[in-house]
Amino acid sequence: MLSQNVSFRNKNLSRGIKEWLDVLPFIGIGFILLAVFVIYPQIKNIYMAFTNYNIMPGQVSPWVGLLNFIKIFHDDNFLLAFRNTILYGIVTVPCQMIIGLVIAVLINNLTRGKVFYRVMIYIPVITSWVVVSLIFKYLFTDGKEGLMNFLLLKLHLIGSPIMWLENTWTANLVIWLLGVWKGIGWVMVIYYAALQGISNDIYEAAKIDGANPIQVFFNITVPLIKPTTFYILINLIIGAFGVFIQVMLITGGGPLGTTDVLLNYMYKAAFSDFNFGYASAMSVIIGIVILTLSLFQKRIMRYSEDNPY
Repeated sequence: MLSQNVSFRNKNLSRGIKEWLDVLPFIGIGFILLAVFVIYPQIKNIYMAFTNYNIMPGQVSPWVGLLNFIKIFHDDNFLLAFRNTILYGIVTVPCQMIIGLVIAVLINNLTRGKVFYRVMIYIPVITSWVVVSLIFKYLFTDGKEGLMNFLLLKLHLIGSPIMWLENTWTANLVIWLLGVWKGIGWVMVIYYAALQGISNDIYEAAKIDGANPIQVFFNITVPLIKPTTFYILINLIIGAFGVFIQVMLITGGGPLGTTDVLLNYMYKAAFSDFNFGYASAMSVIIGIVILTLSLFQKRIMRYSEDNPY
């Protein structure tokens, strides 16, 4: 009996090794690239977060333990960047979701031109962040040279040019507007796909029962797309923590760093101050936040699948 069990295990082991050897040529290169460009940098980054890292070859990088993490939570500029990132999410996520849903419903109810409107609204999504950031910077340039100030002055809505990028809240407003404008198309497409999955029979039954369009929207459409709403919500929140390019190109964190966001502040710590250990510690904290949100998304998605209504 014992010899039969040993023989059975050996056969399974041989079969497993053979299967791995069969698939290795297909996954080997991908695994090597993953290890070199993803796994190793992540491990190195975590190590750097616990050191006063020196990029000069041959120089010692002293181990500082949790000192970088402790400094972060006593750094007013980091807390300001964290606040700006949270505000970016609070403002842009609901705006993108509401506007994107409304547009998706309007397009879904059209009888002609659906493809045209979907393409037109989706174009900002595939447009380069660099290009649109520079365009927005031109639109909101301080003084009479900016297009927005020019239009507002021509319409006599303001008496003097607004210094859009020289004030904290107007500069943040420009960053938020760009984030909303660029993200609406993605939300619209996801919601439009969800609306396609709702049977017309349900809407016909609601009309027969005398429901008006507003009642149909809030009592039928919104509950039936709840799983999609959770999916969009969590993805947009995670995306909000990635806000970076528009801040760098439009305000550069100014005035006086009051529009800095987490990634922008981390970039400055690394490549302006050459404080790589401190920047790595920030990246670890941001990574933990995003990982937590991802796990929360997974839990929410599982709950919404179990409770679709």
